[in-house]
Amino acid sequence: MSEIDFEKIGLKVGLEIHQQLDTKKKLFCKCRPIESDEYTEKFSRSLRTAKSELGKLDPAALFEKTKSKKINYYANSQSSCLVEKDEEPPHDLDHDAKKISLLISSMLESKIFSEIHVMRKTVIDGSNTSGFQRTMLVSQGGNLKVGEKKIGVQAVCLEEDAAKLLSNEQNETNYSLDRLGVPLVEIALEPVSTKPSEVKEIALTLGRLLRATRMVKRGIGTIRQDVNISVMNSGVVEVKGVQQLDQLEKIINYESKRQHGLILIAEKLKKLSITITKEDIIDVTEIFKDCDSKIIQNAMKLNAKIKAIRIKNFSGLFGFEPYPEIRLGKEIGQLVRFFGIGGVFHSDELPNYGINNSDVDKVRKYLELVEEDGFLVIAGEDSKLDYAVNSIVKRIQDAADGVPAETRAATQEGETIFLRPRPGASRMYPETDIPSVSVMPEEIKLAKGTIPKSWDESITEIQQKYDLNLQLSEQIFDSEYLGLFEKICQNEKNSPNFVASILCSSITNMERQGLDVTLLKPEHIIEAFELLASDKIPKESLEIIFENIMSGKSESVSMAMQSADVSSMDKDELNGILDVVIQSNMELVKKLGDKAITTLMGIAMKEVRGKASGKIVNDLLRKKISKL
Repeated sequence: MSEIDFEKIGLKVGLEIHQQLDTKKKLFCKCRPIESDEYTEKFSRSLRTAKSELGKLDPAALFEKTKSKKINYYANSQSSCLVEKDEEPPHDLDHDAKKISLLISSMLESKIFSEIHVMRKTVIDGSNTSGFQRTMLVSQGGNLKVGEKKIGVQAVCLEEDAAKLLSNEQNETNYSLDRLGVPLVEIALEPVSTKPSEVKEIALTLGRLLRATRMVKRGIGTIRQDVNISVMNSGVVEVKGVQQLDQLEKIINYESKRQHGLILIAEKLKKLSITITKEDIIDVTEIFKDCDSKIIQNAMKLNAKIKAIRIKNFSGLFGFEPYPEIRLGKEIGQLVRFFGIGGVFHSDELPNYGINNSDVDKVRKYLELVEEDGFLVIAGEDSKLDYAVNSIVKRIQDAADGVPAETRAATQEGETIFLRPRPGASRMYPETDIPSVSVMPEEIKLAKGTIPKSWDESITEIQQKYDLNLQLSEQIFDSEYLGLFEKICQNEKNSPNFVASILCSSITNMERQGLDVTLLKPEHIIEAFELLASDKIPKESLEIIFENIMSGKSESVSMAMQSADVSSMDKDELNGILDVVIQSNMELVKKLGDKAITTLMGIAMKEVRGKASGKIVNDLLRKKISKL
């Protein structure tokens, strides 16, 4: 089975959009929301779980605690202070962030509350130094118009962004505090029964509505989609961190197949009534002492134990694939990865991975298995192994119920991987350090009275103001470069068409070729266009300069010009080069006449790359060949 009928399986998708706001400071302190690669401070924390006000522990927090990881934080005094370190109470709520959240609520016709209460949401993966995220419900209800349809809005929240993940290693995780506390608005839409392509259209429309405010940040990492997905009224799975629209469609496609596949697996399991007792978990360390598997041998060197889980009547079920790459064995492999455990093997994939037939026979004999039975083998440290084994047993038992409600992470390949169990209601409790925030009637009136032009109106305005075609107008408005584009075009010396084409096409193409766009700063782009406007460099040199910076060869425009030998060539020097090009290809000129210009242009532009305008070169070649 490979194709899937989304209507038949009852696909439901609910979008949550998290958009950073373009404010001058963070949500609860005066630090600037800027990102840097230089860190002047480092400190470490170990987080622990705490009971809620009702005396309950959150399941997601409990799961994270089992990883026993050390959390390292890297800080820069320009973008973080004692508030981010959780060593000082939060300051007053940023007024601009509040104003933007009221505006966005008004644009969605969402009912704004007269009083906003700050809540703490338990987060124990280390992305918040305090172990919680501050969030506040601003409004409820409303709708988003997508073509002829109206998509319901559940809620609009204003909250802090989390710390930026730098790396995730086996025993420790590293975060930067640059992003922690940056204001963001979270918009949760009602779940809809639809196709993945239509969800992409919904996300695009909502993103454009936010950009129309001109008060939100742009670029990768500034807007993230979390997607709640369910099929056939099963458990809801939340997929975190989808950053691109193309990725969104792939994620929903994959998750639909995964969930429907798990339901088909469950139908098989229900007929077998699987039971696993304590007696079915057996230490098999001795059996694997002479095993050739590198994973097993590495575990042995670390004095790890090896345990087997015996499952009656389970042969073939770990490897059963209702859809390609959708199987229970893969689900279990993803689960144990989070405990820092390198190896879990199931009977349907053995012999393999250095475990040979004789090893399998020994295990089957020791576990007293018959042909219809299955087993799992797992190696790990004592402290983590028992929890991992219990999690595997629970996952196998839950498999008979279909799709477990859990949180998963999006991958760049368009798949999803297990992240943690779904959090419970006990993760949210009131913030004790911040009083409630009043919303005055005049603030709501102001928000409703300052609703900006729609996306369509904004595109028309750009078309008319800069004389761009529809496609370029849409590209520049949707890109992270709109503000930069408007700034460059202010002096009216640069062609808006050329500027938009470089920003939306040339830079994007270089990024697709593997060059690092984060190295190209706004100040680099502005400086290069200023040099072009004052005739100090030709148009052709812009891409050369940007390519040099994005490849890491140069850190500034002047260094890139020197490195790539970019300068403006005087006419005498250019004439001399063109005369040599013509003389060297005189036979071609005699044979083709004016038609030889195309070939000669290619040769000449290689000679003068980055030093002379293509238009000037073309004009001079035409004059010289006409004379001949």
